[in-house]
Amino acid sequence: MLSPLDYFFGLFSLDIGIDLGTAYTLVAVRGKGIVINEPSFVALDKRTREPIEVGARAKEMWSKNPKDILIVRPLRDGVISEYEVTAKMLGYLIRKAHEQTWVPVPKPRVVVGIPTGVTEVEKRAVYDAAIDAGAREAHLIEEPVAAAIGAGLPILETRGSMVIDIGGGTTEVAIFSLGGIVISRSIRVAGDEMDEDIVQYMRLKHNLLIGEPTAERVKMDIGSAYPLPQERTMTVKGRNLTTGLPDTVEVSSIEIREAISGSVNILIDTVKDVLDDTPPELVADLMESGIAIAGGGGLLKGFAERVTEEVNIRAYVAEDAMTCVARGAGRILEDYNNLRRLLVGPERGSTQH
Repeated sequence: MLSPLDYFFGLFSLDIGIDLGTAYTLVAVRGKGIVINEPSFVALDKRTREPIEVGARAKEMWSKNPKDILIVRPLRDGVISEYEVTAKMLGYLIRKAHEQTWVPVPKPRVVVGIPTGVTEVEKRAVYDAAIDAGAREAHLIEEPVAAAIGAGLPILETRGSMVIDIGGGTTEVAIFSLGGIVISRSIRVAGDEMDEDIVQYMRLKHNLLIGEPTAERVKMDIGSAYPLPQERTMTVKGRNLTTGLPDTVEVSSIEIREAISGSVNILIDTVKDVLDDTPPELVADLMESGIAIAGGGGLLKGFAERVTEEVNIRAYVAEDAMTCVARGAGRILEDYNNLRRLLVGPERGSTQH
């Protein structure tokens, strides 16, 4: 039997869905949608290890920070690499989300997206970080499941549906039917890998040293996986590796497409591998419904066209693709009775704190 306090929490619970991403962390609140979209960066005081800035402000300091400040990306390849820093970042984001609502309950219910295939230890780290950050209940959901829900795919139905979720550190490809994953792949090739491809290309082809933030801007502005209707150029600033002096180079979208082609080809091959192992009845379903593309990396220009051409199934970018995982995680708590079976360990069900 519920105590009066538990009953009060149930009536006025603040429900939060979190996409704990390598590049960005997004927070969705029930009834409000996405309330936070912050880069997964934390600026720490080197001496005390206490956070100075979190999110966008911390990312602005990246590669420009004073010697007494340490910039940390607490997640790598979709999993926690710096547990204490992740807990502090989550605490900051949960408090910030709470400030944007009138709900008087200090501890919310939280669902956090995690990559498929992570170990029990990694699941426990995410779960504990959410609880330590102030969650009253913490639940975990696999990111492709959350992405599919956020993209509006009918994953509880008998007909098959498919999602490609490209984040910063991981790419998840999954096919669903009857509320379960029929087949999936999780690879640690995604947006960050493309950024590194561009850094290496500029070094080798143009003798120009640039940082990852610059590479990310180049990818977003002129990067593509498929020939563009109108190819573009962009001026890139960096340091000449021969003279050691500042330099600028003009690069084209054709060059950047070549630079990231290795990573893009790995993504395409992964999609083909999943389809190759898919039962023919589900492939027939996919030929009617298409393939949804989610995640910030899925916004790469021409990626949907490239997938369509390579696998002969229509691919499309989901509406508001970058927020699909966070919105899908939030939906779990909105329809908890019907969707709770989609959650994964280490703790299935609620843990009261």
